[in-house]
Amino acid sequence: MKDPIFNAEQLSRCISCGFCLPACPTYAQTGDEASSPRGRITLMRSLQDGELPLDDPVLKEQASFCLGCRACEPVCPAGVEYGSLLEQWRDHQWQGTRRPWLAAALSFIAARRGLIRLLGTVRGAARGRRRAPHGGRDGQGGQDSLMLGCYERMLFPRVSKAAQSLVPGLSVPARQGCCGALHAHNGDLAAGERLAEQLGRDLPGTIVTTSGGCAAHIASVLGRERVRELSAYLEAQTVQGDVRIQGRRARVTLQDSCHLRNGLGVITEPRTLLSQVADYVELPSAGTCCGAAGTYALLRPKDSRTILDAKLDEIAAAEVDYVVAVNPGCLRQLQTGLRRRRSTVQAVHIADFLLLRE
Repeated sequence: MKDPIFNAEQLSRCISCGFCLPACPTYAQTGDEASSPRGRITLMRSLQDGELPLDDPVLKEQASFCLGCRACEPVCPAGVEYGSLLEQWRDHQWQGTRRPWLAAALSFIAARRGLIRLLGTVRGAARGRRRAPHGGRDGQGGQDSLMLGCYERMLFPRVSKAAQSLVPGLSVPARQGCCGALHAHNGDLAAGERLAEQLGRDLPGTIVTTSGGCAAHIASVLGRERVRELSAYLEAQTVQGDVRIQGRRARVTLQDSCHLRNGLGVITEPRTLLSQVADYVELPSAGTCCGAAGTYALLRPKDSRTILDAKLDEIAAAEVDYVVAVNPGCLRQLQTGLRRRRSTVQAVHIADFLLLRE
């Protein structure tokens, strides 16, 4: 008898109530039941029971079309762990040559610790001692660590340096590698778990990350007590000073990280920090996906852009100076979209934004 594809207990929780439908970006886009969490779970059950072959075109399309934003989880009365089910689905659906080649290539590079360390050094990402002289937050002798991120240290090296400036006591071990989120989200659960466990051994104390997606993945493997996203780590601090522009207090809005919000429930912490230093404006869709969704923007650029365009319209209507992200993928997505529209709004990471205080 073949091993089951999905965790049977997780799969059985869905009661097909439909509460997930209004929360799902792809269902809102298409109105197609198969493009909703409920519809996709029906497909998963058909795959599990052998009613649909692995090469069924609807299975192939929906495994790829889903953003994996997990917006369905907070509204689900049955507590369906949809994000975990999606990872199990792709782990089975994307085996071998079925895996999108770009996802495979990005995962291959991210798993090469020496390579990403070299590229991070060349790009000027944060560097530091293996053991900090005092605790990151309260100076009581802890050894909390800053996670650099694989592609973040190459694309946005200033973010880790900004985080290091905000919390000078954090240790920054040099040999750290990828946390495995990229692998887990793209059809390689075993590698995702293995890399997270290795990172847990490499980084002492609480792992502080500037990536919401990474935080959720690490928490799923190592436990929530081992990881804190930067804004949650700083939540107890009162931040002094204002971010000003043209002689006035800056207007700022936030784009949530889907995994941080829906997976770990981190919602108020970044908003509290931003409100302390600028005039905060809430976007109507701040809590919904921007279309980045990890590798989604690269694998399905047309669908990603459709989702982003509505977000950009809201940003323009809000008349803000900055839109802040707490995840590097979201930051790249917003910067690309705003640049395409020739907008004067600046997209920045929250760590960089907090350093703009006067």
